[in-house]
Amino acid sequence: MSEQREPGVDASQWASSHQIERDLVLTDTDFSRIRELIYQRAGIVLAEHKREMVYSRLAKRLRHHGLTRFTDYLLRLERQPDAKEWEAFTNALTTNLTAFFREAHHFPLLAEHLRHKQSPVTIWCSAASTGEEPYSLAMTLLETLGPKAAQAKIVATDIDTDALSRARAGIYPQEQVRKLDEARVKRFFQKGTGQQQGLARVRPEVSELVEFMPLNLLSTQWPVKGPFDAIFCRNIMIYFDKETQAKILKRFAPLMKPDGLLFAGHSENFSYISDAFKLRGQTVYTRA
Repeated sequence: MSEQREPGVDASQWASSHQIERDLVLTDTDFSRIRELIYQRAGIVLAEHKREMVYSRLAKRLRHHGLTRFTDYLLRLERQPDAKEWEAFTNALTTNLTAFFREAHHFPLLAEHLRHKQSPVTIWCSAASTGEEPYSLAMTLLETLGPKAAQAKIVATDIDTDALSRARAGIYPQEQVRKLDEARVKRFFQKGTGQQQGLARVRPEVSELVEFMPLNLLSTQWPVKGPFDAIFCRNIMIYFDKETQAKILKRFAPLMKPDGLLFAGHSENFSYISDAFKLRGQTVYTRA
């Protein structure tokens, strides 16, 4: 559908009102370099059409440093390979789209898989974002295992340190929590009052099951130890190219128990990427 101008507004006024305000200079060379750097640092493949996103997300970093040209910002980064700013650069370009019990069909499958486990359950959530996914896993364990859930452990990692800080806090808008069924809200959340009105915090029995830590899936060393009963790697592989996906899957396999499950996102298909896993059900895999 084409966009319509308001009556009485001439073409030049209409065009001007629909232009994105630009106070910073982002050249084609800058954008290409940003794409290279985020790929090198995090394996993220930025498409050509992400230019506006890159501008809007990194603009805050330039303004923070009093810069007006992306060229100057990138030079500053590259001159200081170990600078803290690299973390802010990566955080800015990381997408954190998540929700409690997102792709809900996975959680009953996980519950059935773990219901009769004798040894303490261990799960790795490899793209924890702001915490909704690992806390959903913790709630599933509490509902499924009862008192035995206290012995379980969920390792929740993410490259975005800002997102992890929010995850550790475990505080969310009540309208986000209300999307869950009433029984879960009452059992697993504390309602905020006073200055915290409108917010909800996950209860200690939930947060105690989760250990958050930063992790870059491209790093040569991962600070996690298996074997895991399940690995959740959902909706992150879509940001990597096939070569990177294959390398990560190959490293997942030895970290899983022989009957361990690997959970993928709804738009991800690992069957044609790696022979380390075979499809068991809808976006759920087992070791081959």
